[in-house]
Amino acid sequence: MRRFALLLAAAALCACGEDISYQPAPQILPINIQKLGLQQIINNTQQFGIEDKLGIAIRDQFLSDDRYPIVPVKDANGVVIVTITLYQLIPIQYDATLNPTTYKLRIDLDVQMLDRASNTVIWDEKNLNATLVFPTSVLAGGLTEEQGREQLYPILATKVVKRVIDGFGSVSHDTQRRLSSDSPSSAPTTPEAPASPITPVMPAPY
Repeated sequence: MRRFALLLAAAALCACGEDISYQPAPQILPINIQKLGLQQIINNTQQFGIEDKLGIAIRDQFLSDDRYPIVPVKDANGVVIVTITLYQLIPIQYDATLNPTTYKLRIDLDVQMLDRASNTVIWDEKNLNATLVFPTSVLAGGLTEEQGREQLYPILATKVVKRVIDGFGSVSHDTQRRLSSDSPSSAPTTPEAPASPITPVMPAPY
């Protein structure tokens, strides 16, 4: 009888197995962190000045979200530390004269949360990034490099805020946007000339 009861219990678990899923608890901010401070962004790339505009975008996004007040670092319970680890602009398509027609711009960030009460980093998120593929500014609908950066700042700012407030797993690590133009994006190909017919081989007379 006991064995029969165990078999019934196992069958019931199997029947409802499809409805059972792992739901990890969201890794949100500790209860003691009620006010956030934004440390000056660290720029570990050779692209001077991008940290200032990205910092403004992140601050504006936190203020727009309005779930945590933004205060000076000295008055904050938690400090958001953002480091720019990669700035990459590469041509990916060319015209017939080998001039670039399309670029890919990518910016990577590392984000940390510092608990000021214990002076410890409570989490460290690596490689939050965004990518923009765009035609060069000489083409219709194209952008300059600066205009491309301006499109990535709000994307990155949104990712930082979501990671800080909504927790681990709330953002994807790779976001790519693509802008297109009406101009050809690669060198045109020249059709190959048809191959000459093969001359038949005459058998040697007997």
